[in-house]
Amino acid sequence: MVNFVCLLIISLILFFFGTWLLPITDPTESVYALTAKEMLLAGDWLSPRIYGNFWFDKPIMFYWELLIAYKFFGVNEFASRLFPTIFATFGIFLTYFFGAKLYDKKIGFAAAVMLATSLEYWYLAHAVITDMTLLVMFSITLMSFYLGYRAGNEKFYLIAFAASGVAVLTKGPIGFFLPGLIILIFLAWQGDLYRLKKLFRLKNLLLFAVIVSLWYLPMTFIHGADFLENFLGVHNFLRATVSEYPKTNVWYYYLLISAIGFFPWTVPLIFFAVKNFRRLPKFDVPEKFLIVWTLTVIIFFQLCATKYVTYTLPAMVPAMIFFARFFVSRWKIFIGTAAATLIIFPSGTFLAALPLAEDNSARREAEIILPLLDEKTCVVSHAKEYSGSLVFYAGTKIYRLETKENFEKIHPQKMTWTSKNVMPFMTFDELPADKKILAVVSTAYEKSFLDNASGKWELVGEVERGALESLVEKIFYGRERQQIKSKIYLRREN
Repeated sequence: MVNFVCLLIISLILFFFGTWLLPITDPTESVYALTAKEMLLAGDWLSPRIYGNFWFDKPIMFYWELLIAYKFFGVNEFASRLFPTIFATFGIFLTYFFGAKLYDKKIGFAAAVMLATSLEYWYLAHAVITDMTLLVMFSITLMSFYLGYRAGNEKFYLIAFAASGVAVLTKGPIGFFLPGLIILIFLAWQGDLYRLKKLFRLKNLLLFAVIVSLWYLPMTFIHGADFLENFLGVHNFLRATVSEYPKTNVWYYYLLISAIGFFPWTVPLIFFAVKNFRRLPKFDVPEKFLIVWTLTVIIFFQLCATKYVTYTLPAMVPAMIFFARFFVSRWKIFIGTAAATLIIFPSGTFLAALPLAEDNSARREAEIILPLLDEKTCVVSHAKEYSGSLVFYAGTKIYRLETKENFEKIHPQKMTWTSKNVMPFMTFDELPADKKILAVVSTAYEKSFLDNASGKWELVGEVERGALESLVEKIFYGRERQQIKSKIYLRREN
């Protein structure tokens, strides 16, 4: 009971505290939040949509979570971050439970605390993205399989298939394929592949199919080839084979991410790994399962072309359980590190996370343009990336303003990453001459805007960078560039 209370307090301090202050950020959070907002306004809880278009980037589960939160608490930051914090809390309790089942309650508690107080987990517990939901369903799938395997109880396999079905509703086919690959490799290491016959019973597969068909079947009937091409083609096949961000497609990417994401536990964990490397032939069954789970997730995503910081989150649960045993005989180090983190991370919410979130959100820009909007106002945005958060907070249609040359490069084309550019476009020569126009312009693109936009423009507002980003800009670029993030221009009706 004491352990449960401690974990609940830790989750309240680390995950829930201050979530209502953090603005919706670009580029990822705003896509999820805006999609759910448009679904709510349309009264459609089935087909994701954004900028007035159907949108097949991710399955429905996380959107349902956002819709429920928006329905009860309104469309705001607290509601947007509610379910990620809930699932993050659930994740640490799952880790405690499974660690206790594999070893004992002390190891389970240590693993749960280590997970909660690691940098990547703390960050993603606040993020408006699918990954915390996936982590929980992914973990339930593999934990249920292992408990059923160890006890010889096939009822656990039903739970595993049900959780895998929800994982597929959360992230796509990877929610079934990757846990299945982990189980296959583990059983092969055990020399126990015949167990697959018991795992893949007809009733288990039917339960999985029923859960998955709740969304995939009606989406296929309603949207047909568009859904299959965009969801399976672009957002699954293309993501695995063609890097969306080529600079991150390097062999050491997840080694670096793991080192940063496990902070502050990285140094002792590396020490433990090096010290126990020679024990590889002596691993017992639970250790084998944890190792296969951890390494398969990391290696699989390392082999994929597109790499994101969040992809290997499911590997943190088994890794923390595996390494928690290191601290059982070093309890003072464990308590000291965890206590320091419980002070540093909540402070970081206000000192680092909040200003950085503000600099990656257009909430302040929206506050400037909202009083200037009327039914006849045309709003455009000219920047390197289109800001979904500006649309989320402004609640109006905003055109992505581009030159003709750049529009040709980035307008949506099938089976390429440009197919994600479903926002409304406008080129400079299409700017209406007889309308009031508000332009939100990144300072990096101000010259491009003034050179290409015809008419007389009045500067009506500026948004300054926060302290942290200002410091970086000051060091590398000088005072003028570090002060202003974006400018708002107004052209009145002719």
